[in-house]
Amino acid sequence: MSACARCRSEVRAEFRFCPWCGEPQRRKLVELFRPHPRDRGLALRVSRYLGDESQVRFSVWDESGVAHAAVSLDDEEAERLGRFLLACKPATARRPSLLDQLLHR
Repeated sequence: MSACARCRSEVRAEFRFCPWCGEPQRRKLVELFRPHPRDRGLALRVSRYLGDESQVRFSVWDESGVAHAAVSLDDEEAERLGRFLLACKPATARRPSLLDQLLHR
């Protein structure tokens, strides 16, 4: 068990919220990516979990909201993937993320 960051009560690891005060127990950032036209009906969801067990999790979802596959990378492998993707595409071809679009309105 771990302690809630807000109220310090004990919370089981599988809980997403503290049952005592309602504080979220998992911190993550999520971005959805559109598929290539060939993979219409699917989407890539990338979650960046922060905290003690930081990781980047990739999952493939269908249009009915079902995840078909998922894999997590540790920080080192996630950075390596980022470098690989940046090297594959010229900077002028990059599309801004949804977060970047919202921040620069």
